[in-house]
Amino acid sequence: MVELVTIATFLVAALASLFMAWAIGAGSSGSTPFAPAVGANAISVMRAGFLVGILGFAGAVLQGANVSEAVGADLIGGVTLSPMAATIALAIAAGLVAIGVFAGYPIATAFTVTGAVIGVGLGMGGDPAWAKYTEIATLWILTPFVGGGIAYSIARALRAELIDEKYLIVVLAAFVGVLVANIEFAILGSGAGGGASIAEASSGWVPGSAVVGVVAMTTLIAALWAVVVGLDLRSGLESGERHFLLVLGGLVAFSAGGSQVGLAVGPLLPLSGDLEIPLMALLVGGGFGLLLGSWTGAPRMIKAISQDYSSLGPRRSIAALIPSFMIAQSAVLFGIPVSFNEIIVSAIIGSGYAAAGAGGGVSGRKMAYTVLAWIGSLAGSIALSYVGFTAISLVLG
Repeated sequence: MVELVTIATFLVAALASLFMAWAIGAGSSGSTPFAPAVGANAISVMRAGFLVGILGFAGAVLQGANVSEAVGADLIGGVTLSPMAATIALAIAAGLVAIGVFAGYPIATAFTVTGAVIGVGLGMGGDPAWAKYTEIATLWILTPFVGGGIAYSIARALRAELIDEKYLIVVLAAFVGVLVANIEFAILGSGAGGGASIAEASSGWVPGSAVVGVVAMTTLIAALWAVVVGLDLRSGLESGERHFLLVLGGLVAFSAGGSQVGLAVGPLLPLSGDLEIPLMALLVGGGFGLLLGSWTGAPRMIKAISQDYSSLGPRRSIAALIPSFMIAQSAVLFGIPVSFNEIIVSAIIGSGYAAAGAGGGVSGRKMAYTVLAWIGSLAGSIALSYVGFTAISLVLG
């Protein structure tokens, strides 16, 4: 009887998790990665939604473990989320994100889920996890300054013409190659130690120490990226930049899946442990929800991000996506839930201010509403989840 109740409550929580994954796919992870590319007319809205769904699914399966474990176990101390608490947290967070999707404003998914889990955890009598909150707050606060600052610097460098634009794009491609060589993938890891990067997995091919091998393979991969992009640029600067932009959008979409799936399936981890459901099964299910959301709901938000926030060209879009990829992979590596809306919008603003004219086409009114939505989503999800859990607990006795 107890096992049947556990299965039933898990199924209810799983449905809430699937709804959460759909809302994330339709909003944060589904809209933001390719928004700069759509704004630069490098890809259509519908094709962007299709590709981001597939890439997000791949990222969820290959990189989703770290953030999932952090959301499921590290946001509250002293208690383990109950089935009812997980369901309430997921339902409230997904509802807030869905409101943002249909209203046309990007609600920060990481804020809502983090707040919801903290709210129900406090309602259960848990203790605040101040150390983890410090890590999360540090990343959230630094993201606009770091992402926007790097995007501004890259956009200014591309406009300054101190270095031939083709050579600068090749250098940026090599830098992206360094990042790709050193991001972790679950399938490359051995044993229970987690994943490994491409450079780490292939370092054994190089004689000498492991460090020498990693450096050598990183250099080789960066050189290959530079050569491929350089050859593409020879056929035309504008077309080469658009192709590079599409690749960057794909990398950010993959990173979005690796980070955002944890927001949907993380609260299920305490329940899945009782039923001996492997984490990989949850990641596949969450990735499927992201894919559905990207295919069915993302086009609306892609349009909102790409057209309402800034009038982007290929150069400013490249400048926005490179720091977005960096920050996203840092969050995945350290298991920190992060808002892709905050990452992308901050980078778009940074690259926008590098353009000629006041603000580079960035809507200050839209930005003010967005920041208020972010703050409100965090505070509101904490309050709603705490009150909701407390009220339902009293009713059920």
